[in-house]
Amino acid sequence: MTGAMLAGALVGVGLFLLARALFPARPGLVARMAAFDAARRRDLEEAQAGRMSPTLERVGGLRTRVGRELAHYCEIRGWKLQSVRADLAITERSLEGFLATKFLLPAAALVFIPVIVGYFALLGAGISFQVPVWICAFFAVLFFFFPDLQLRQEAAARRQDFRHVVGAFLDLVSMNLAGGRGVPEALMTASNVGEGWAMTRLRDALANARITGHTPWQALGRLGDELDIAELRDLAGALALVADDGAQIRKSLTARAASMRSRELSELEGKAGERSQSMLVAQLLICAAFLVFLAYPALMRVISA
Repeated sequence: MTGAMLAGALVGVGLFLLARALFPARPGLVARMAAFDAARRRDLEEAQAGRMSPTLERVGGLRTRVGRELAHYCEIRGWKLQSVRADLAITERSLEGFLATKFLLPAAALVFIPVIVGYFALLGAGISFQVPVWICAFFAVLFFFFPDLQLRQEAAARRQDFRHVVGAFLDLVSMNLAGGRGVPEALMTASNVGEGWAMTRLRDALANARITGHTPWQALGRLGDELDIAELRDLAGALALVADDGAQIRKSLTARAASMRSRELSELEGKAGERSQSMLVAQLLICAAFLVFLAYPALMRVISA
């Protein structure tokens, strides 16, 4: 009975998906406007940077086709995926590759249902058909959320590195302002010092702002919105307010750099304390296991007597 219900459910889902593919729903006005804005923003990024997105990822043919279709579907539905786009931007990965991975991994888990059924049949295990189905369904759900977890962890680590670079960047800007340079010249000169990926992103943003005619703080603000880094947005707002007063902005940048270093130091101290506590727990467990090892022979003798 359960197998018949499961088969009927699968047939119903397949018929529903076939009907949606043959007769797709017409998108509403909001979805059409969102798709139009996404296309215009994509064209603007191509004109400014000469590429779709700052990504170093190379996506294969199948992933490219699947990812494009999924990205187009999200644009039609009006799904912005702002947090995902920010994480992808800072990790230099493409939205198409990410969506394709989220789709292909669960699909591969479901495709392995006949393989697992045949494997259990070869072993001679007398189990029902539902067990392999539930196993593959569990792994499909796990594989669906695994790319999100991996992306968030990688993005959090890179944001931490970027904040450290921003603190050093503020110190360099403050020293250039103390040397008599203006705010735009100080920002560009400070960005030319480092060669890391974070400093390269800052330098590219400032260079693009000079080419397109925008102010440097507007470029930093857009970069902060793109990468979801609050420090850059705050820096852009502070520069926009006091850009004409060199002495005041120099003091403000120095204070910001000091506060960022203090916060990073407190975070490092907190992480060190957490690791110390974990090491203490591990040592206590080892001591308890050693005491059990010592007391086990004597306890067994008492019990056997």
